[in-house]
Amino acid sequence: MEHADLLVLGAGQSGLASAALASRHGFARTLVLEAGEAPGGAWPRYYDSLTLFSPARYSSLPGMRFPGDPDRYPTRDEVVEYLRAYARRLTADIRTSTTVASVIREGDAWSVRAEDGREFAARAVIAATGDYGSPYVPDLSGRAEFGGRVLHAADYRSPEAFAGQRVVVVGGGNSAVQIAAELGEVADTTLATRRPIGWMSQRPLGRDLHWWLTRTRLDTAPIRRLLEKVPVSVLDDGHYRAALDRYGVDQREMVSRLTNEGVVWADGTKEAVDAVVLATGYRVSFPYLTGSGVLDADGRPQHRGGIATTVPGLGFVGMEFQRSFSSKTLRGVGRDATHVLARLRRQTR
Repeated sequence: MEHADLLVLGAGQSGLASAALASRHGFARTLVLEAGEAPGGAWPRYYDSLTLFSPARYSSLPGMRFPGDPDRYPTRDEVVEYLRAYARRLTADIRTSTTVASVIREGDAWSVRAEDGREFAARAVIAATGDYGSPYVPDLSGRAEFGGRVLHAADYRSPEAFAGQRVVVVGGGNSAVQIAAELGEVADTTLATRRPIGWMSQRPLGRDLHWWLTRTRLDTAPIRRLLEKVPVSVLDDGHYRAALDRYGVDQREMVSRLTNEGVVWADGTKEAVDAVVLATGYRVSFPYLTGSGVLDADGRPQHRGGIATTVPGLGFVGMEFQRSFSSKTLRGVGRDATHVLARLRRQTR
């Protein structure tokens, strides 16, 4: 069994930020376990055209500025390269191709076992694997008989495979709009949503929204419960809205059910459809924490601000609205990591 002061699970933005800050909080040896073949978390698996909604100046991890024009909106590949460059600068030991199978409290330490049988131990653990490994797939009536293709946005890469087809994109958030906009150029596309899309200006009064969030301090305000109730909005500078109009992508109420040939809309209209893309988000999931004592009956972690409330020495970084509006973002995970590391250190002295 290999020992460390701190085990960080996941080498995406949350895990890397945690590892970068660990030594400042007294963790001399940090070991990062990453399931993928390289650092970067889920970013390499996102669709090809994904572009950040935050400018580069607001998309940095602690200690390393995002390179290039600070006012541009970085692409997926730029983020992947940034994260891997960030990982190369760390003194922490990063073990890739290491999928965690279980995390169990044994005495005053944590025992972590990988799927390949390797074992690790530490007095403190940070779960930073995020939720992008657990796509949320709604229970669509008739899906079993649908003759077309149903896929989650997690498995979508580019529009070319859908050229000339009839496609329905389910969802009303940023990803749904981005995917529908680019599909609209090559396919007959409709956005199916449960409520009208809530558009939000990306540059109110000529300033990027993140400038305003920073100046007003809403970006870091500890108002998690209030933020969880805010309706989903789509950030846009006009580009995506114009693209939807240009390519004739319409918005309709959520489909009632699927059939062998296509869909039945809310008004009872039947239509042949080739594919349904589910841009329905992700759900928090920590299967390796089963049996750790930290998960509730629904499998959600019991925590306060990222610190487990039922067991000592366990923290979380990278959950949506964990402490503030910017939790789970490149610009926010460093603040949450600082909070969690300080409290874990006090628990494990």
